[in-house]
Amino acid sequence: MSLSKELINEIDLLMKFDLSSARVGLKVHSNADPDIIAAAKRLYVKELVEHEDGGFLTTLGHEAAEHLQAAKVILSGVK
Repeated sequence: MSLSKELINEIDLLMKFDLSSARVGLKVHSNADPDIIAAAKRLYVKELVEHEDGGFLTTLGHEAAEHLQAAKVILSGVK
């Protein structure tokens, strides 16, 4: 199974969230790369972020971001 460009963009965006606080969000501006804007909208549809332009992670989004960041650590071989 390969990852689509769209899914990779969603993963990249989720990886940018700072998980140290539930009230730290991201804003995707209207002049951002169209692929990133589209990724933010898809994350909103999937109920992983609170707004179409990012905002805060939902509970499910926070969990997904935690798993992605853990997978990065594991796959990077960092201990």
